[in-house]
Amino acid sequence: MLGALSGLFSADMAIDLGTANTLVYVKGRGIILNEPSVVAYHTKDGKKQVLAVGEDAKLMLGRTPGSIEAIRPLRDGVIADFDVAEEMIKHFIRKVHKRGNFAKPKIIVCVPHGATPVEKRAIRESVLSAGARKAGLIAEPIAAAIGAGMPITDPTGNMVVDIGGGTTEVAVLSLGDIVYARSVRVGGDRMDEAIISYLRRQHNLLIGEATAERIKTSIGVARMPDDGRGQAMEIRGRDLLNGVPKETEITQAQVAEALAEPVQQICEAVMQALESTPPDLAADIVDRGVMLTGGGALLGDLDLALREQTGLAISVADETLNCVALGTGKSLEYEKQLAHVIDFGN
Repeated sequence: MLGALSGLFSADMAIDLGTANTLVYVKGRGIILNEPSVVAYHTKDGKKQVLAVGEDAKLMLGRTPGSIEAIRPLRDGVIADFDVAEEMIKHFIRKVHKRGNFAKPKIIVCVPHGATPVEKRAIRESVLSAGARKAGLIAEPIAAAIGAGMPITDPTGNMVVDIGGGTTEVAVLSLGDIVYARSVRVGGDRMDEAIISYLRRQHNLLIGEATAERIKTSIGVARMPDDGRGQAMEIRGRDLLNGVPKETEITQAQVAEALAEPVQQICEAVMQALESTPPDLAADIVDRGVMLTGGGALLGDLDLALREQTGLAISVADETLNCVALGTGKSLEYEKQLAHVIDFGN
């Protein structure tokens, strides 16, 4: 009887452990959690005590007193701080299972294609320590393509470009597996950094990560506006010349200039993938075009910038922010059919 009851509470889940956001998909229920991958803690007697996770912790980024630290435990799509990441995963699992008495769930997590065996082991161990019965890994480009509804099991070439917070994954898929993949450590974070350094260089203005992200999501564009200026927005930061707070205006043309380098790196990764693709699959990609997924795909005119460079049709996935989580969730729902792409490390 107790076994039957615990079965009711055993909700297997899929986790998109992103550099910027963590999404949790529960089998049969879909995505039920989407929070920033941020943890705030203070150190007491040499031990880290977690104060806030997710949305609450993100509000503290760049605003904490000396005794409290707010960090992102993932950098470039892989775990940078093992202990804090484990606490964050535990917190999200508990939040999903509001009841305390749940059986240990099976969890599938997506990892960047370029993750090393050491990085993969760190993710697997964090998930197992956080209470999973079994931890499976799936490559991010495969999860993104499944989530975008691409027919990856067909014997035809499909190209997906997943632009996350820490990495951009470019992959060519056929017959349900990766033919070619490349992971470049350029993503939303690198775009934020580019905006920060541009304003410091050109305007002697120092802004924080939150302001840079707001600029990117509000007026960020990948190519120069037709009128050479585009929209503008007011921003506040610290004047580096006299140290006082200052307000100034930034235009889309300036943002395009700031983002030129990360955008170019994404375009080059796509071009390199096309050059490395077998000719028959390359012909399929010419017919089908390229699918963009991930938060970075929402950058204004990025599809046009890629179209100009590659000459291919570029489309943006419908639920671009959720593609990886949905694809990882589908691998959980259709585990038998997709067993060859899930690595349980047995």
